Amino acid sequence: MSDESPGRDAPPDAPPDEADAADAGTGGREPSRPRTWAEAADSTLRRAATFGDIDAFHEIVGRHGPAMLRYASRTLNDRGDAEEAVQDAFVAAWRTLPDFRGDSTLRTWLFTITRRKAIDLVRRKRPLPVTDDELLERAVGATPGPSVGEGSGFVEALDTALAALPESQRSVWLLREVEEMSYAEIAQVQRTTETAVRGKLARARAGLQTMLEGWKP
Repeated sequence: MSDESPGRDAPPDAPPDEADAADAGTGGREPSRPRTWAEAADSTLRRAATFGDIDAFHEIVGRHGPAMLRYASRTLNDRGDAEEAVQDAFVAAWRTLPDFRGDSTLRTWLFTITRRKAIDLVRRKRPLPVTDDELLERAVGATPGPSVGEGSGFVEALDTALAALPESQRSVWLLREVEEMSYAEIAQVQRTTETAVRGKLARARAGLQTMLEGWKP
């Protein structure tokens, strides 16, 4: 995937050098390996991947990648951009795992990186002096989504309505209603307070209710 030399700076499909393995709170001891990584908790996978276990990292990718892609796709309203943002997020995660202090869950940390990479991607394509939220709103607004009258109905209408929301409200709604994150986790992803999250979610729900009025039974 890259011409970079192996090591901690290499992308996640290239095994790291042993010299680059880091402690990351394990006391310098490599964690014992479970029978299969699919049985391992996220914390175990994180510690093993920090020590350079590529199989453990691949399990992290398989476990959390689909949800990250789902979130990025609806955040950016473009599948190709979403795939690029998620790939960038996993590369960044691999490189910075030794710095992860465990202040949040692994899942929350990965979603935080995904949102950051989505913003970075849009900024590279549209280098405008605006805030992160404004940047994502312009990106979604510039990409035509499905109209309410097209396709199979409500799902397309919901996607259109979500695209019309301010980015921060759309992100909060997706993380709460689709990814089922707690208010505390969403606050960490958005780097804001739980009070702000609750306010954004209330406004997002009200906006969607208004835009989807015609779909009430």
